[in-house]
Amino acid sequence: MGIGEAGEKLRRCTVQVRNGRSSSGSGIIWDSSGAIVTNAHVVRSGDITIELWDGRAAPARLDRRDDWRDLAILRVETGGLEPATFRDSSRVRAGELVIAVGNPMGFTGALSTGIIHGVGPVPGMGGQPFIQTTVRLAPGNSGGPLADAGGGVIGINAAIVSGGLGLAVPVNAVRRLLTAGPPAELGVAVRPVRIPGQNGGIALLVLNVAAGSAADYVSLRQGDLLVAAEGRSFESAEDLREALDRSTGKSVTIQFLRGGQTKKREVTIRLTQGMAA
Repeated sequence: MGIGEAGEKLRRCTVQVRNGRSSSGSGIIWDSSGAIVTNAHVVRSGDITIELWDGRAAPARLDRRDDWRDLAILRVETGGLEPATFRDSSRVRAGELVIAVGNPMGFTGALSTGIIHGVGPVPGMGGQPFIQTTVRLAPGNSGGPLADAGGGVIGINAAIVSGGLGLAVPVNAVRRLLTAGPPAELGVAVRPVRIPGQNGGIALLVLNVAAGSAADYVSLRQGDLLVAAEGRSFESAEDLREALDRSTGKSVTIQFLRGGQTKKREVTIRLTQGMAA
């Protein structure tokens, strides 16, 4: 299969996602039952509409989202959907040729190519792994497919970082989201920082606590430093997400520091299942 043929195959399983009047991005048809994968940042709030490659439009509802990994699952009730072919993203390697399809700058079904630069965490982007490519992305590509030369989707295009590298969320993260159910909701925004005495680990600085969230209920505050969950020190920001995944619907014990003190505090948080991680 040539690049042109693979690109046409991808266009048929790529949708335009409109969130309100001005916001738009891309999405990927996951299956014929109406599941659409996109980025969480593409569908913030308000009415959601998807437009298929043949011009048909349909309303969509937000089924679940994971802000940590920047993923969202939409549901539409329409027939004639052509799902993408998905590949095991754990097997991608640096140097592979890749194709991206999306709707950047108003150009529907635009195709671009590049190679895989690497796979793994990106400084300043948390601890989750990304597929890093030389594909030139633009606003509107977010949520669209990153595929191999044969059209097998390996990731969901999500961002551009300094130097022009395009970042895609590995498609295996979508599989985990679909099979694990809605992620547990803690209700904090965090940023990894290094502090003395963590033996090579990190702390997660609380930037914001959502009102009415599980974290708010137990009085976690902006400025607190989360250092461990269930007695396990954090080595990356992803460790908190994994602790929440293990504890979905149950409780998690968080160790933290407050106000410049060195003595650890501990709080047990009853988690709920929600639309945001």
